[in-house]
Amino acid sequence: MTDSREKKPNSSNVAAANQAWGGRFHEPVDAFVARFTASVQFDRRLYREDIQGSIAHAQMLAEVDVLNVDERDQIIAGLEYIEEQISAGNFAWSVAREDVHMNIEAALTERIGSVGKKLHTGRSRNDQVATDIRLWLRHQIDDLTLLVGQLQRGIIILASQHHDTIMPGFTHLQTAQPVTFGHHLLAWNEMLERDFSRLIDCRERLNQCPLGSAALAGTTYPIDRQSSADKLGFAKPSENSLDSVSDRDFAIEFCSAASILMTHLSRISEELILWTSAQFNFIHLPDRFCTGSSIMPQKKNPDVPELVRGKTARVTGNLVALLTLMKSQPLAYNKDNQEDKEPLFDSVDTLADCLRAFADMIPAIVANKDAMYSAAKAGFSTATDLADYLVGRGIAFRDAHEIVGKSVAYGVEKARDLSDMSLGELQQFSSEINIDIFDVLTLEGSVAARSHLGGTAPDAVKAAAVRALARLEQR
Repeated sequence: MTDSREKKPNSSNVAAANQAWGGRFHEPVDAFVARFTASVQFDRRLYREDIQGSIAHAQMLAEVDVLNVDERDQIIAGLEYIEEQISAGNFAWSVAREDVHMNIEAALTERIGSVGKKLHTGRSRNDQVATDIRLWLRHQIDDLTLLVGQLQRGIIILASQHHDTIMPGFTHLQTAQPVTFGHHLLAWNEMLERDFSRLIDCRERLNQCPLGSAALAGTTYPIDRQSSADKLGFAKPSENSLDSVSDRDFAIEFCSAASILMTHLSRISEELILWTSAQFNFIHLPDRFCTGSSIMPQKKNPDVPELVRGKTARVTGNLVALLTLMKSQPLAYNKDNQEDKEPLFDSVDTLADCLRAFADMIPAIVANKDAMYSAAKAGFSTATDLADYLVGRGIAFRDAHEIVGKSVAYGVEKARDLSDMSLGELQQFSSEINIDIFDVLTLEGSVAARSHLGGTAPDAVKAAAVRALARLEQR
């Protein structure tokens, strides 16, 4: 954002700055309107991509003899100097010049003279900004996928360490069946695996070059769009000039993928928040990821997962904002599209911060194995195993279900888990129950019995972690 102390442009300097398009106008733009319509306050973060695109455009113009070699070299040297000045913080951004494109072009002309005015030949700010955003987002996706992978690695390693740590599995937040902590962690990894693939798919679709589409209809100059696309690392030029300058599907698609990813992080956050509570006491988070209370000295608040859960709302809101922005726009470019950048920028920044926080925090989780085990034993979590045992003895499942339901009711009345009952107590519900039932009713026996692909048995979890890590290494 611009410094709040920056002087507001008056009408005269607005008129002077707008020589790029001011020939049609008989009076200068109102100073308030200039500030209201300007985007340089936020789109200047695209300066590297804007300069990258301009250099490729200048090289292509020289290839088709629209520029000579000396003009090309002057333009490229000027742009490289401007990039150095911006990177060093020595560039004076002007709201009067509207956006990142006109600021850089004006600075180029000031530095190298009238040759700088030739750079815009065969292009428009419409295809220029469409190219800049794609270049920028492509780079951001590359960084984000690395962060997703870093988080996945931490989850997989932690899962391997806890392949045989027993905890309750839940449905409706009620104890359902025993699972291993490693199995639960690998469920998180599967969420992130899908998120990774969505980001990769999004990157593939956005990797088309709009440059050369000009304002909306293309250009009469003999440009080589394939050359521009190749120089910028795009897979190919975009097909239709009208669509190229007005398409923001790639930004919407990214924000959709980001919203789903943040929803997954929010679900994980909710579990972390529950598990760190005194009521669960399943895990401990290091102090560096928590804060205290200003009034209650005993408090240790899981602020990082709570904030991630909260920030999911803003990323989802950004998706809705972009969908609403685009829903009524006719082809081609409209000034409305200036509003596409801030939601996109915010989604990228927020997602990156949340992934960094989680990538640091998840591997540092300390599991309270005893608390997990006790919780798994307390909720009749092996009741389904008893039903399966009875089915294996020839009893129809619905009848077995009723038998187990009665035995659980008895356990509630006597305050005893199924595994703590005597054989005689269990046999009052079915004569088919024999002494081998106690191999089934233990938590260890329950999880060990589910050793198939995708199951929660310790050996299955170890194998799943190995496969997950191998997928990660193959990227």
